[in-house]
Amino acid sequence: MDKEQSRLFMAVALSILVFVGWDLLFVDRKAVQQPEQTTEAQQAVKEKPHVTDKKIKKAMKTPSQKADALRLLQKVRTITVNSPLYTVKISERGAVFKSFVLKEYKEKIDVDSPAFEMISPDNRNGTVRVNFTGNSFPELENAVFLSQLKSDSVDISAGSEEIIFSWVSPEGIVIEKKFVFSPETYMIGFNVTVKNGSDQAIKESLILSLAKTAPEKSARYGFEGPGALLNDKLEQIKIKKIKDKSEYTGKLGWIAVQDRYFISSLIPKEPYEAGMHLSLTPDNILENSYIQPVSVINPGTEHVFEYRLFFGPKSLKLLSKFDCDLVKAINFGMFDILAKPCVWIMNFLYDHFIANYGVAIIILTLLTKIILWPLGNKSYKSMNQMKKIQPLLTEIRTKYKEDKKKQNEEMMKLYKTYKVNPMGGCLPMFVQIPVFFALYRMLYEAIELRHAPFFGWIIDLSAPDRLFSFDFSIPFMQAPYGIPVLTIIMGGTMFLQQSMSPPVGDATQAKMMKLMPIAFTFIFINFSSGLVLYWLINNVLSIAQQYYVLKKMG
Repeated sequence: MDKEQSRLFMAVALSILVFVGWDLLFVDRKAVQQPEQTTEAQQAVKEKPHVTDKKIKKAMKTPSQKADALRLLQKVRTITVNSPLYTVKISERGAVFKSFVLKEYKEKIDVDSPAFEMISPDNRNGTVRVNFTGNSFPELENAVFLSQLKSDSVDISAGSEEIIFSWVSPEGIVIEKKFVFSPETYMIGFNVTVKNGSDQAIKESLILSLAKTAPEKSARYGFEGPGALLNDKLEQIKIKKIKDKSEYTGKLGWIAVQDRYFISSLIPKEPYEAGMHLSLTPDNILENSYIQPVSVINPGTEHVFEYRLFFGPKSLKLLSKFDCDLVKAINFGMFDILAKPCVWIMNFLYDHFIANYGVAIIILTLLTKIILWPLGNKSYKSMNQMKKIQPLLTEIRTKYKEDKKKQNEEMMKLYKTYKVNPMGGCLPMFVQIPVFFALYRMLYEAIELRHAPFFGWIIDLSAPDRLFSFDFSIPFMQAPYGIPVLTIIMGGTMFLQQSMSPPVGDATQAKMMKLMPIAFTFIFINFSSGLVLYWLINNVLSIAQQYYVLKKMG
């Protein structure tokens, strides 16, 4: 026992002697300490991207032994930044975002649901990573960027705050990542400064990467994946297409990774001719990398690369306030030109009249119906005329049952005599198709409807309506399982509208028309309740208009 205690004391004494000796002989205290930059110094760097002062080279020259010792002794910290809009956790290992929580949005609609996390735990390496082409800095893979902060937590409330992370290579090259957080916006200032304290010029391209866990399957209706503003046009690449083409070049306004409701984006100060590289790692991490044009940074000089970061909601109202065309990331497909005005009207109604998006959808549907009212009147008049000549059409079909050509000729003569357009009744349906698809994409992707309640059991207009919750599955229905009350009512209105229309002469067509309300009910059973609400109100208004026109014509 005495021998074990003696060995323990000797080991402790020897350890103390080693640390004290190392501290006295090798560690340069001035080099270890991270002096805080003054505002004047930061402004000078921003205004003069290339500095040729020889003193910089001398100050940045750090022996590799000292740098290695510092990394071994330094504990890797995680800096937590709290703003009114989000909480971001930045690891000193790489100075990357490991967590980004949006305080105004929840993961689920449940009351006790946590705030929405934009960075999945599966993304272990984080996002906003820095590297160079040519692999001249292999140490960057696991580099520790030391922060000038004394505390591990920062509250952003009164004004903007800068946080700088610095790494020194064995050759004396300093790489700084500076983030500027502001309390009133999701936009984050982001600069990368490279100070060349080596004896060789740096002739490589800076690479900045956004990483996100890829969705398990491609979105059926909206877009999820990498994108960019390339040559002033939106470029969205489906994940399954990355293996076919992963390199893009041109004038890049921004790059991004996005899902149904949220987007992470890197925005250079000015759109430059640059490159974008896409990749999907074996562990299902999607990477979108911005490749800066080659810069030559001579010994004793430094260069500042200026960007902005946006981590937040894909809100049309929010993104339109920025001057970088990030709003173009919101795209509703081929009917985008119709969908975006609908979003604007819906938000206007919500902000200025009634704070209920369900009611806003009803008013939007009413406005759409008013615009299409003259066309509807013409259609219902045509349908009424068709109903009047139906006995004559039946007589022609019976008389020329064996001669289809003669039957069609006689029917066309009848239409011409009574000035009836047989396709006139279908015209409103054709006009509604682009409006329907525009509203469908808008109601599916508009973040305003995410977790937005209407009334009663409809507590989320972006989700299918379900009254009650069943533990068993229902055919044709996606989880959650329940009674789709709104959808059933919508099917009933379609059946009523169908019964008011003139009968179709062909027996097969007549059967198909009778089955349409049932088919549409099953199709809509998994649609968002906001879209079902639109279609229901549209049906009710169409029934009222049809009844009015038919009664007026006697």
